[in-house]
Amino acid sequence: MQRKQQQKEVLSGPNIMATILQSIPKDANVTKIEYEGPRIALYTNTPRYLMENNEIISNLVNVIKKRIVVRTDESIRKSEEDARKILNQIVPKDAKLENTFFDTATGEVSLEAKRPWLLQRNAQEFNHAEVTEQIGWKLRIRKATTTPSSTIQTINYNLKISSAERGKQLRQIGDEIFRPRLAQKSEVSLLTLGGFGQVGRSCMLLSTTESKILIDCGINPGAATPAESFPRLDWANITLDELDAIVIGHAHLDHTGFLPALCKYGYKGPIYCTEPTLPMMNLIQLDAIKVAAAQGRTPMYGERDVKQIMRQAITIPYGTVTDISPDIKLVLANAGHILGSALCHFHIGNGDHNFVYSGDIKFAKSILFEAANWNFPRVETLLVESTYGAKEDIQPSRQEVESAFINAVNNTLADGGKVLIPIPAVGRAQEIMMVIDHYMKSGEMVEAPVFTEGMISEASAIHEAYPEYLARELKQKILETDDNPFDSEYFTNVEHADAREEPMREDSPCIILATSGMLEGGPVLEYFKNIAPDKKNKILFVSYQVNGTLGRRVLDGARQVSLLGKEGKVEVVNINCGMEKLDGFSGHSDYNQLMSFVQKMRPKLRRVLVNHGERRKSENLAMSIRRMFRVPAHYPQIQEAIKLF
Repeated sequence: MQRKQQQKEVLSGPNIMATILQSIPKDANVTKIEYEGPRIALYTNTPRYLMENNEIISNLVNVIKKRIVVRTDESIRKSEEDARKILNQIVPKDAKLENTFFDTATGEVSLEAKRPWLLQRNAQEFNHAEVTEQIGWKLRIRKATTTPSSTIQTINYNLKISSAERGKQLRQIGDEIFRPRLAQKSEVSLLTLGGFGQVGRSCMLLSTTESKILIDCGINPGAATPAESFPRLDWANITLDELDAIVIGHAHLDHTGFLPALCKYGYKGPIYCTEPTLPMMNLIQLDAIKVAAAQGRTPMYGERDVKQIMRQAITIPYGTVTDISPDIKLVLANAGHILGSALCHFHIGNGDHNFVYSGDIKFAKSILFEAANWNFPRVETLLVESTYGAKEDIQPSRQEVESAFINAVNNTLADGGKVLIPIPAVGRAQEIMMVIDHYMKSGEMVEAPVFTEGMISEASAIHEAYPEYLARELKQKILETDDNPFDSEYFTNVEHADAREEPMREDSPCIILATSGMLEGGPVLEYFKNIAPDKKNKILFVSYQVNGTLGRRVLDGARQVSLLGKEGKVEVVNINCGMEKLDGFSGHSDYNQLMSFVQKMRPKLRRVLVNHGERRKSENLAMSIRRMFRVPAHYPQIQEAIKLF
């Protein structure tokens, strides 16, 4: 009884520090305790003691129910130059250490090695506690990529130059999160600001008596007017200062495209996402700036605003319970959609309400990812996507779609044609590359040059850098062997526009993978102009085409389209080539998978909300859930206020 009472007091705020001080042995030599965003950092000048007696921290976490990290005191940290020399001497040569990154805000050093398995905690030759004692920096082991990722390097550089500012910001965020609650009674509501009854500009505001959390912040790539392009934050009637946090489910522009604009106009708070989502969204947002400039449009934000996101982001791994406000805990779980995509589980109050936002999910295992997670301890309200929510939206089996893909490619190449695959650089590109590599090696696909352009090479490097977010077999291959599945002899990356001559040469059968996936800009348009007029060629769509995009018009049978060419001149493109759409590669669940996902939820849901689908599809999915599972289901539209609790 006394312990329960103590826990209740601890959870109320200021008593956390006192409890930690009472519980930590003197031998731990804790020099200070500070908030570090959603974590509590214990600084020590003998880190080895707590690293070798990690049950002390585990027991403490169980008592205070907060995340704790052990940090080294600044006084024992060797200079970066000295620490690097020591590391170069003691890291086993076989590990092939490529790079070291020192994060002064956290006192961690990331070791990027080609063979990271030789440097893990349980590696015989490399004891983490001993090494930390020698250099005064805690270790993080990362996989060094075959091609270095310029995005990850840029993020590291920005973290480095902003470490003092970041440390201060993290302490302020901690003060906000761990302050005493002002009200004990929870009231929870959801404002729909975008992505309801449509695909695009996903955004909503989760509000309680204590907190305001913005979930996703996207744009609508196919919209004709600003009022339809951006989230309706004007209707939410809040200032950016009132937001406690922004939570991002995954990196695609329809979920993150408006985020840099919020930073530009003054949002200073934390942005929570998974670790790979940060480089992925940076890559995509910077590309959006380039595409806008190439099309003669003024981008709504600049590189500086995208870089600001790097400084405000707090990355959290799957499955880690994280306080993001005084009354909300967040857990991210694998969504199976793209690298780092997450279902977002919000635990509100003292177990008063549990809300899960699915984001975009794939409830089936693919070459790249495990199936979306469904196993939550408690969920009262589920918000689920409905991109393929109509009853007829049944995707073929994996075997069927791969067979159709091989036939579509082989028939075109055999006739001397080219296959153009407009593709999102993130997720689908890596999956298609692995399929091509597999079937060309096995002899089932005609061998031909495969050209990639746009961000595909960079996105592949980011996949290789975060293998722990990939499917089990793929993760094992990257982490435990010298094989890089994204690097194949068949692929040539087109680095510059003047290198397009070879893939565009007449009578030169080839496969071209180029961004963007909906023909809405990017290098794919140059290939499209060249390939569309010739009936020998084929355009193969492997991802969803949003209403209003050029890709959707072409897919719906347009035989002629107008494009803005060089120097602002309009070019008319005749479409005589073949056209094919393959659904089974989609990163979204089909109708059956969505229904299975909802059915799996235990204990039984109290309510299901449906979003991220054309209105007809959202309506159909909600109706099916009501009928099949006897659960109230609703498909809200934009600018609705829904009381959850």
